Amino acid sequence: MTDSQDLPPHAAASDGGAAGSGPSHGETPTGEAELSHVEAGPDGRARAVMVDVGGKEVTGRSALARAFVLFPPGVMGKALGGGGPKGPVVEVARIAGIQAAKRTGELVPMCHPLGLDHVSVECEPRSEDRLEILCRASCSGRTGVEMEAMVGASIAALTVYDMAKALSKGIRIEAVELLEKTGGKSGTWRRTGDAPGS
Repeated sequence: MTDSQDLPPHAAASDGGAAGSGPSHGETPTGEAELSHVEAGPDGRARAVMVDVGGKEVTGRSALARAFVLFPPGVMGKALGGGGPKGPVVEVARIAGIQAAKRTGELVPMCHPLGLDHVSVECEPRSEDRLEILCRASCSGRTGVEMEAMVGASIAALTVYDMAKALSKGIRIEAVELLEKTGGKSGTWRRTGDAPGS
């Protein structure tokens, strides 16, 4: 009988559990990608694991993520123009995004706490009703900052909603996504055809 929590064969297989006998996290015996935060527990079932990055090289790492906030017609101009009841929407959202990025390790269970070198959050209108939020994070470390950038963009977008929801409950957040990352073993990755501003 197959249990939905059982590991796939490539993740469960081992040579008696000897150190170095199986593939590293993130790679199957055939070199295919796998979930890096899942391993076989003592009972053979899948369980969550925090990846050991102690042996990785310290390199410069950065990531850029974005989110879009979509407003009902006529609402964004009033919100960004200071017409909301809670004050300057964009500035509060920027601060919230920076603060959230710094605390990603407390919010996402298997993320490593990182000493970020820099976080920036920018909010730019892309149409009369569409606001683009960009969050860039960087550090010198043993693991990437993709989640920090995505958390920063997400919380900034949620803060825009909170600041402007009195004007309309129909404001929508969508397309939280990674645009690029640099550094680490996998090097540079960029989302094709989705540059900031597009």
